[in-house]
Amino acid sequence: MRIATLAAAFAVTLGAGMAAAEPLTLESWGSFHVGGREVVISGQPMKEVTFSPGGVPAKIDPNGTYLMGGMYAQYMVPAPRRGAYPLLMWHGGGLTGVTWETTPDGREGWQHFFLRRGWPVYVSDAVERGRAGWGMIPEQTGGTAVVNPVQNPWERFRIGNGPGSFERGETLPGNQFPADRESYLNFMRQNVPRFTTTDALTLEAYLALLDKVGPSVVMVHSQAGLFGFRAAQERPDKVKALVLVEPATVGDPAKVAALKDIPILIVYGDYIAQDSRWPTIRANGVKFAEAVRAAGGTVDIVDLPERGIRGNSHMVMMDRNSDQVAALIQDWLAAKGLWK
Repeated sequence: MRIATLAAAFAVTLGAGMAAAEPLTLESWGSFHVGGREVVISGQPMKEVTFSPGGVPAKIDPNGTYLMGGMYAQYMVPAPRRGAYPLLMWHGGGLTGVTWETTPDGREGWQHFFLRRGWPVYVSDAVERGRAGWGMIPEQTGGTAVVNPVQNPWERFRIGNGPGSFERGETLPGNQFPADRESYLNFMRQNVPRFTTTDALTLEAYLALLDKVGPSVVMVHSQAGLFGFRAAQERPDKVKALVLVEPATVGDPAKVAALKDIPILIVYGDYIAQDSRWPTIRANGVKFAEAVRAAGGTVDIVDLPERGIRGNSHMVMMDRNSDQVAALIQDWLAAKGLWK
């Protein structure tokens, strides 16, 4: 959608009873789907399906050519622009682009934060997530979807204080995630089925997104750490900086040299040392960063508590102090000459 002459301005309300933010002016916004491949399915039995109660059954032949592996992206381009390149935001496992849009308690998310600073922002739903669509035929996905019960992220994302803490309503001391019941349930409403077998398809789609948008700053969270690193290794000319917020995994150790000219920032939150998994996850990230540095690259690692920013869960961009972290990232991008 193109906004002619004077860009449209709209006021974003932060939430019930909260003051409206300053109007945000957009030059354009829109959405598109990108990527995917054609796959032929055969040998499946004919089905008879009644699509609506009381309707006439229809015979459905599930055999044929399917388009799988596409992804969705929404873009917003502010006026005036100050980011040197578009900012692509890639979400983590079991989530969608909503991660970046609005926090579970109704505050503006990082999409708005960086738009307000003049960055063209592209928020995407990865393969098999949200508006990207998904397929249930096993030949398409190669596996079965994983869905989280409500207790899982509370304990696994460093919000709750140990096993059983969801039932107790107990958070880690000083935790910044908006953990009142309604906000947490709003977060769980964002959770979607995820596959552990579609990484190759997802990477293909992210590469197609980079090819379409062109040179960009890529910001990733959690599972998307894999895709951010791998996409930068496959398209080093297209990734002008890589920001990784608690990456759950790393790139290809055999291709670290491809990252040597890409500024990289890795951000970790709080409560990591006491967690059962995150000390190892962080150690793997630090080891990979050291390999990139040894190959001539630049990697800055920020542990937020060491900067006086405390209480962050794994969902850093949703925490009550999320703007403070976003400002740190914004300052880093500006220091790299990517903001004017």
